[in-house]
Amino acid sequence: MKHPFLMTACALAACLATVDAQAQEATTLDKVTVTSKRANRVSKGATGLPLELKDTPQSISTLDQDDLTNFGLSGSNEALALATGINVEQYETNRATFNSRGFEIQLTNVDGLGMTNSWGTVVGREDTFLFERIELIRGANGLLTGVGNASGTINYIRKRPKNEDGGEVIATAGSYGLKRAALDYNKVLTNDGSWAGRLVVAHEDKNSYLRDLKDKRTTLYGVVDGQIGENGVLTLGVTAVDAKQDSPMWGSLTLMRTDGTQADFDVGTSTSQNWTYWNNKSYNAFAEYAHRLSADWEAKLTYNYRHNNEASRIFYAYNNDVALNPDNTGLFGWPYRSLGSADSHLLDVNVNGKFSALGRQHTLLAGVSRSKQKTAVDTYAALDHAFEPLPAVPYGGDVYPEPTWGPRAPSTRGDQTLTRFYIASRLSLTDALNAVVGVNSVKLERSGASIYGNAATNTEYPDTKKTSPYVGLTYNFTPDLMGYVSYSDIFQNQEQTDINGKYLAPTKGLNAEMGVKAEWLNKALLTTFAVFQTKQEGLATDMGPITDPANPLVGQTYYEPRDVKSRGIDMEVTGRLGRDAKVSVGYTRLLLTGQDGNDIFEWVPRSTLKLRMDTRLPMLPAMQVGVAGRWQSDIGKQVKFGRVRQGSYMVANVFASYDLTSKATVRVNVDNLFDRKYIGGLAYGAIYGSPRTAGVSLEYKL
Repeated sequence: MKHPFLMTACALAACLATVDAQAQEATTLDKVTVTSKRANRVSKGATGLPLELKDTPQSISTLDQDDLTNFGLSGSNEALALATGINVEQYETNRATFNSRGFEIQLTNVDGLGMTNSWGTVVGREDTFLFERIELIRGANGLLTGVGNASGTINYIRKRPKNEDGGEVIATAGSYGLKRAALDYNKVLTNDGSWAGRLVVAHEDKNSYLRDLKDKRTTLYGVVDGQIGENGVLTLGVTAVDAKQDSPMWGSLTLMRTDGTQADFDVGTSTSQNWTYWNNKSYNAFAEYAHRLSADWEAKLTYNYRHNNEASRIFYAYNNDVALNPDNTGLFGWPYRSLGSADSHLLDVNVNGKFSALGRQHTLLAGVSRSKQKTAVDTYAALDHAFEPLPAVPYGGDVYPEPTWGPRAPSTRGDQTLTRFYIASRLSLTDALNAVVGVNSVKLERSGASIYGNAATNTEYPDTKKTSPYVGLTYNFTPDLMGYVSYSDIFQNQEQTDINGKYLAPTKGLNAEMGVKAEWLNKALLTTFAVFQTKQEGLATDMGPITDPANPLVGQTYYEPRDVKSRGIDMEVTGRLGRDAKVSVGYTRLLLTGQDGNDIFEWVPRSTLKLRMDTRLPMLPAMQVGVAGRWQSDIGKQVKFGRVRQGSYMVANVFASYDLTSKATVRVNVDNLFDRKYIGGLAYGAIYGSPRTAGVSLEYKL
């Protein structure tokens, strides 16, 4: 039976291909507004205002489609691991958190819009082939969302229609049975170029270095945009994702033993069983209408809808002491089965443009948005084979039988609504001095349990109202050298519960940053140096499982509020050293201290270095080579019987490509070139990183 997503993709491709052949190029008529907008799209980055990276008073990095393709970064988590100042904690095979400047990133946007994700946890990976680039905004994100912490924001910029026909297909094969095919095709749909469409399809099927793990993911994205009357532009798009994972890890490896030693297993060690799976389907539709009010002003309305289904039959290996016996026994099995769904709606209306005051020209953005999210989880009780002992680790995928499941029953329900008014402006104070000022006024209403079903005893939240300012100043010392300072409030509701099952109060604080940005080589190269300081009050801190047998929540993880201060520096060099040589080098150094002045969150690396470089060979211009690397300092985590530790390490990835013709290119990628063994993170558990892998791709331009 054909895959329904692939059948839909073929139908869409056929529709695009049958459009009048005369529409391959715009005619000599005057260009309509939409063609100009396509050619000059500008991201609104950290502030919502159309600012260049150099003019934004905050640290921002980007991963563009060339980087993602050249280094074979088809999954968002692997891509983010190579981004300046970002750390990926892959604590389960299907769930991860990202952190920046010591704190978990709780906002992942698409085209600048989105709701905060509970606990900062992201389920599954985005297929990077959908996006033109990924923007990584480090520091407070309140100006984007009205709520936020001091970590940053990940902003995925979707591919949009272009002004010319064409595209590419890519086929890849590699280690552990990797098979991947991807198509990106753009079609101008009308003779005058006023309507165009773009289709993006990616299918990936692979096994894993982890025992029995298998991933299959199909992604389909279609988008059209065009002229409405003389002043309107309408964009409509839909994304569908079908992701299946067999034998996933729920939870991760226990490495500490009761005798104080740390276990060392093979990198392929898994806690899962063969009967487990974790499947996700999501559908995301958006409509965007922009209307030109005058030569300098535009109104924009955006609506996003997302529906997500999760079906899981998973297995957790645990004990309350989070430690193995000296012979690697001591764990118990927890089988779990659930069906979950989430629906979210987001409506945003804003106006933006230029105005004159005191003899100077300024820009302004003002808007209102409302987002609603509803989640529901049903479970099936295990009628037998629950909490039985496991053999010594490592064990096979057939040591724990699948239980008999009871009937489907409601488990948790949750709702949240965020309403906000926002305004931001870039004020030209002098020829060299500019101010970026903004304010958000938000109301957050929540009820029920969080999406992860923590057993809170109070299921009604008080409504939260908060107004937060943002202020930034930039000064152009020369046309190529800019200095800046910025300040923002921090405010974030928390999903975590204390030892009594009560939700923690929101975390509050402030974020300040100062830096310089300079352009070199005729604006081809950008350097950034930033110093930052953040204080968060009452931040949820993992205290481990409840051990008091008299507590009805015994065995569940609880949290306590902690005041945390983060200080450090960010440095980055990114751009081109010549026509054929590209570079990105970023270094971050952190100090993280608690209210007692001592180190805290020791699982966050204090120093990280990220590198991407590629060039064409002068003696063989058809060949391009590149190297990407990431280094981090040592990390650790104190648990009951000792300290789990991962020493400093570096992972290097390389690629080489060769242009067979003007349209065909073959590329070889090798990841973890030196086959370094390492633990990917310690915040919530441990999974070993992937050993050396290789892949070969053939790209053909249409």
